[in-house]
Amino acid sequence: MRFHRALTAVAAAVLTTPLLAASLPAGATRQAPGAPARAGHFRGQPAAQTPALPPPPRPPRSRPRLPHGYRPPTALTRKHKAARAGGPNAAAAPAQAKTWGGSGAATTLVLYDTTNTWGYLGQLYAMAAGNLASHFGKVTAEPVASYVAGQVNSYTATIYIGSTYDEPLPVAFLNDALSTTHPVIWAADNVWQLTGTEGSAADTAFVAKYGWDPSQSYFDTTDNPVTISYKGQTFTRSASDGADILAPDITSPAAVTVLGTANCTDSSGSPVNCAPIAQTTAASFPWAIRSANLTYVGEVPFSYISETDRYVAFSDLLFPALAPGAAPSHLALVRLEDVDPTADPATLRQFADYLSSQHVPFSVGVIPEYTDPNGYYNGGTRQTITLAQEPALVAALKYMQSKGGTIIEHGYTHQYSNIANPYDGVTGDDAEFYRAQCSATRQPPYTFDTPCQNSDYVVWTGPLPGDSAAWAAGRATAGRRLFTKAGLSQPAIWETPHYFASAADYAGIDTVYATRYEREIFPSGLLGGPLDYTHILGQFFPYVVHDAYGEKLIPENLGNYEPVEENNNPPRLPADIIRSAQVNLAVTQGVASFFFHPTYPLSDLQQIVAGIKGLGYTFVSPASLPG
Repeated sequence: MRFHRALTAVAAAVLTTPLLAASLPAGATRQAPGAPARAGHFRGQPAAQTPALPPPPRPPRSRPRLPHGYRPPTALTRKHKAARAGGPNAAAAPAQAKTWGGSGAATTLVLYDTTNTWGYLGQLYAMAAGNLASHFGKVTAEPVASYVAGQVNSYTATIYIGSTYDEPLPVAFLNDALSTTHPVIWAADNVWQLTGTEGSAADTAFVAKYGWDPSQSYFDTTDNPVTISYKGQTFTRSASDGADILAPDITSPAAVTVLGTANCTDSSGSPVNCAPIAQTTAASFPWAIRSANLTYVGEVPFSYISETDRYVAFSDLLFPALAPGAAPSHLALVRLEDVDPTADPATLRQFADYLSSQHVPFSVGVIPEYTDPNGYYNGGTRQTITLAQEPALVAALKYMQSKGGTIIEHGYTHQYSNIANPYDGVTGDDAEFYRAQCSATRQPPYTFDTPCQNSDYVVWTGPLPGDSAAWAAGRATAGRRLFTKAGLSQPAIWETPHYFASAADYAGIDTVYATRYEREIFPSGLLGGPLDYTHILGQFFPYVVHDAYGEKLIPENLGNYEPVEENNNPPRLPADIIRSAQVNLAVTQGVASFFFHPTYPLSDLQQIVAGIKGLGYTFVSPASLPG
């Protein structure tokens, strides 16, 4: 049986854009308004691939224009009526807004770009930011073009994702961002619209208040750092999949707190002094800064995501804005994966005994029905086995529960029909709620292979035939009933096989289960407009969230043990999982969550558990996580 690593990165594309300035230092470039960037991709087993966007055009070297009709903000240069505070007269969200989230006390406004060919990226990035913010309470996301004066003070904090260069920003938003005392988190482009041209009244006033000058800041197109330092941890960054980083021109260091730095290196990875465009003589420049109410991050942190990525650092930046008094905590989860009716009861008891001896609560992803519809592993003879047909396994599962195990439903059959999806149609190998195929080519035009070769890439091509909310709910319900027939209590938590499903599937599953334990994907259009599965966002979380589908998500953010390369995914060893847990220590209330197939040696699990414990994490059960 094949054992597959979880998805870990974004399937959306990235927007790379430089910053406005009156003149360019040596080596500086500027990019055309609305320009796209390289496409991001999923890592994981199976790997998810989506059609790549075209490469960005070469940036022009002439001075770029401010958006047509641009008006500089006046909040800092004239008497300005401050944004209204929240309360009975709070500004109402426009019709284009979508609200979701948890029951926490904080509220977040997420504003995003929508213009030009790559405007759809703004919505994907808004979902990513909003899903993180849902850990703290309700989230409202809307196009920045729809902003209503006064909204910033109707929310605990505001996040703006500048993904389209020179997106026309409403002057009401610019003025409110400058006049409010509520936190504003601004990522990537268009921060120069808060200042206008260099030396203008708006620029001078901004510099006086915030201690840095966006009109004289540049994206470092020379260094393109591959690591970010934040709170004592070093995070990775995929330079080939990400945007250039803005190096802020800090004029008053005492007024600016540098939260994280981008590290400049040579081709061997050794530290070197950054290029002059970064406006520093050191081997790093600011990646994220805070001054007054404004936190600025020099790039979109969702362009590419891996377990050790700077995305994790960004997820922690939300705590000072939305939960400044949060008490630090570092919790851990472990899940035993792909336990189906063919699993060995003795092995499961052995794993349960070890985890119990270490006082480690755990969960077990159980597939209630095993099927091999074409006899792939059974000499050509179809085979189907349910839990009730394996009383020794059921007894082992009950034993695991007595040792601190929580059973979750990991799909109904963890495969689809009698077709290869993408491998062989067998339970545990294939996807259940999304079409997957193997291709010799990573990008289109695809060359699909049957049977799948280990050198192939796994391509996720969209919803399955007959896909619907009712169909997915029916499968979740049918699987749940099989636990009852076997004499087990029905699970309260669901895990989607291979973490892939359509929006309709999630909607159906969510009528059966209120909680999922996984990573997930989001198609473009979920916040408004038609759904587009050629543009999808994949996301994991370092803490509990309440996602844009309206569901509670228990995190899995470290991936799984995988000793061999398969389908162009590198091995993932105990040291890799422990390293991922280490960087997650930077998250104020972070969770280190991984899964392990009990067909692999117990000694490998022991190494991982010991390493995570050694970092100071406390293992807990999934249901006990706060949020």
